[in-house]
Amino acid sequence: MADVSSIHIYPAKGEPGQELDDVSVSAEGLDGDRRKGAPVHLVSVAAYVEEHPRANLVLDLDGDELTALIGRRLRIGSVELEVTGPAKNCPGVYAVVPVPGDIAVGDEVTVGVAGP
Repeated sequence: MADVSSIHIYPAKGEPGQELDDVSVSAEGLDGDRRKGAPVHLVSVAAYVEEHPRANLVLDLDGDELTALIGRRLRIGSVELEVTGPAKNCPGVYAVVPVPGDIAVGDEVTVGVAGP
């Protein structure tokens, strides 16, 4: 379906983010990322290029495809994410982390069944 185009963490509020090649992901979110409204923020490449949101995972798909993932479970690397809803005040979607693990740039995004 899609691949991970880039990975970002934002350790301190208001400070520039860091781009990573790979990252460990716990139930609380990406290691080194400041805790915020949701463990993971995903965004499409187009939205990232146009608006530069402080998203964690930039996926190689369009905004409509990303929105269609709400309520679905994704496998990226060894991580499983459940997309919970649209991001607040910026493009993208939020997700929780039912299965922690590792994600790398280039990992394929596999879509599973809809959640409960």
